[in-house]
Amino acid sequence: MTDISGINPNVPHQARVWDYLGGGKNNYEADRIAAEYILQSYPQMETVVRQARAFQGRAVRFLVNEAGIRQFLDVGTGLPTLDHTHDVAQRADPTCRIVYVDNDPLVLTHAQALLSSSPEGECAYIEADARDPEAILRAASDTLDFTRPIALMLFGVMGTVYDNDEARALVRRFMDALAPGSYLVFEDGTNVVIPDAAKEVEQLVEEGRAYDYRLRTPEQIAWFFEGLEVLDPGVVSVSRWRPEHNPWGEPDEVDAFGGVGRKV
Repeated sequence: MTDISGINPNVPHQARVWDYLGGGKNNYEADRIAAEYILQSYPQMETVVRQARAFQGRAVRFLVNEAGIRQFLDVGTGLPTLDHTHDVAQRADPTCRIVYVDNDPLVLTHAQALLSSSPEGECAYIEADARDPEAILRAASDTLDFTRPIALMLFGVMGTVYDNDEARALVRRFMDALAPGSYLVFEDGTNVVIPDAAKEVEQLVEEGRAYDYRLRTPEQIAWFFEGLEVLDPGVVSVSRWRPEHNPWGEPDEVDAFGGVGRKV
C-alpha cells in the first residue's frame, strides 16, 4: 500500500536501490531485496556505483575549474550522499547554482540536504520525471539562467527509458534548451564488461525482481552525444574518464560508461 507521502515501500526504486548499494540507509526492504538479488548476479555492482559517483565528482570539478561552468541541472539526482553535485561544485566556486530533479518522493523528504547551498550560490529541487523535460525546464528557469551555459547531468537515468528513440529525443530536448557552451555529462549501465552477469541482471528485471532498467552498449550510449563535441577520452568506462592520482596505471573497466560533451 502506498503511504500518505506517495512512497510505495513495496516496490523497489532505482534511487533507493543505489542508495543501498552505495552504503546508504534511505531505503526499504523491497529495495534491499532487489539490491541483494542484483549483487548475487553481479557482485561488482557496488564497485559500479562507487565508480559512477567518482566520475561525477571528477566531471563536476572539471566543469567548474577548467570549463568555467557555474550552473548545473542534475536530472535523476537520487538520494543525498557525500559529495553530491552541489557539494563538489560549490567547494570549487561557492557561487554555483544547482537544480536537482527526481521523481522519487523519498528524495523530496531529504531535499533539505540537497538544498544546503553556500550563501553565495543557490540550490533548488524539482519533483518531476525525466520524461517531462518541458516541466523541468520551466521550473528550473526560476533558478538557472538559460542564456548562459549549463551542465546537464544525467546519471543512470536514460536506462529507465526503454525505447532508444524516445531516450535520445529526451536528451536532445534538454540540450536544445541550453545555451552554446553548455555541457552534457552522461552515464548509464552497460552489458559488455561482464556480459554474463549483466545478462543475469536483465533476467531479474524481466522477472520483476529488480527495478526496470535497460542496459545499453557503449556505442548506444555514444548516441546521446550526437551533435556535441565529445571531450577526451571520449565515451569510456566511467572508471577511465580522467582518473586522478592513480599510481597503479589504468583502472579496470566497469559496466557503466559515460562521457562529457560540449554544445558548440
